[in-house]
Amino acid sequence: MIRVARVTRFAPTCFVLTLAIATLALAVPAGAQSDRCRVMDPTGTPLNIRDAPNGAVLGTVRNGTLVTSVRSGEDDRGRPWVYIADRASGKPMGWVIREFIACF
Repeated sequence: MIRVARVTRFAPTCFVLTLAIATLALAVPAGAQSDRCRVMDPTGTPLNIRDAPNGAVLGTVRNGTLVTSVRSGEDDRGRPWVYIADRASGKPMGWVIREFIACF
């Protein structure tokens, strides 16, 4: 006896939904993350804020501080940096090395 698979009327809908989700996933850049971040320097010391990636130090920000990632860039050695702003006030702060902030 040969069994024939029965196609339900939901199969085309599932296919279209799967295709839509896959298209949206491809539209988001691979490294895209939320702009909401927290300073997480593993040394426990305040994180330096700089005027440019690997530039002059403008000040520091404490571990645990909530910040907004405004834009990203790289230094001359290809290391990722992020320009941050204060999460509460929106006040621009400066550049920090990307590995010391956790975005969620």
